[in-house]
Parts: sequence; C-alpha cells; structure tokens
Amino acid sequence: MDPQQIADMILAGLPGAEVVVVSDDNTHYEARVVAEQFDGKRSLARHQIVYGCLGDAMGREIHALSLQTFSPAEWTRHEGQEG
Repeated sequence: MDPQQIADMILAGLPGAEVVVVSDDNTHYEARVVAEQFDGKRSLARHQIVYGCLGDAMGREIHALSLQTFSPAEWTRHEGQEG
C-alpha cells in the first residue's frame, strides 16, 4: 500500500486533518496526524481513532504503523520547540 493511500484513508475519517505518511518499504509506515478531533483525548484514544480510519488494512496491507498524533494547539507548540 502506498503512503498516499493511507493518508487518504485517514483524511476520509478525519476531515480537515493534516496527515503526512512515509514508508521505505510500503509495509512499515510512519504517520503524523494533526487533527482537531484529538483535542482533549489521550494517546490511546487518538491511535484508536486513526486505526478506525484504516479499518481492515491494519494488520493486512499495513504491518506496522508508527503514529505521532497532535491537536492543532499541540502541533503549534511542538513546532515552536523544534525551531
């Protein structure tokens, strides 16, 4: 599965999110998802939301997915710390 396909699936479930997905082998992926839907939610709940967007592809086409999830406010703070 191509990283853009995964990004599109996440965007379909989280409209308005900022999604970046990368992979070296199209089996193991890293994703950064910034979404208002994550505001006030813990990491586990955020990951479950993303996994829900991906449905049956998790464990099939997607063998491993490393997630970074942020609310927009958290992402703004995170970017400020890196710069």
